[in-house]
Amino acid sequence: MNATTLQEKTRSRGRPREFDAEAALDAALRVFSERGYHAASISELTEAMGLAAGSVYKAFGDKRGIFLAAFDRYRAVRRGMLSAELDRVETGRDKLHALVTFFAASSHGQIGRQGCLVVGSAGDLALFDEEAAERVATAFTTDEALLSDLIRLGQSDGSISADLDISATALALLCLTKGMRVIGKTGRSGEEMAAAAEAAMKVAS
Repeated sequence: MNATTLQEKTRSRGRPREFDAEAALDAALRVFSERGYHAASISELTEAMGLAAGSVYKAFGDKRGIFLAAFDRYRAVRRGMLSAELDRVETGRDKLHALVTFFAASSHGQIGRQGCLVVGSAGDLALFDEEAAERVATAFTTDEALLSDLIRLGQSDGSISADLDISATALALLCLTKGMRVIGKTGRSGEEMAAAAEAAMKVAS
């Protein structure tokens, strides 16, 4: 029997995987998004995740571990969804419009009321936890850099004015899109947020 076969047999005799980690983290991030880090209790998290407390502690360590894993999961999923939207269009301006519309679409209805884990974390946890603060800062920096890249692309393909200040406009749109996620928690309609997205695009005129 070779080593690979032995390892496979050993794994098969071991304890089976008890849960879908991604599904569990998706459930946890909904709790964190709606309740905030400090207000979310372990009992709420374990109930939402469909897990016993022992399984949660074994997999993630503690509430902070659940949060950091959920944060990373949230960012990965959202980046994938946004990338798919950006890939549908060609010009820099159209991509910028797709990005702003993406945030507007996430800022009403049920997903709007859940809020943004990144935005919520900026005020709820980042001031008290260095690792969380680094994740939030990286998220904002990454999003601002993407906005700058799209404006730069638009200037190179002629869809955005060459006179536009890239840095200032990217920061303005970062503030607007993150602000949409805050406003989305107050129950705005899809029509209102779509109109706000169109108004935001005037910044890049």
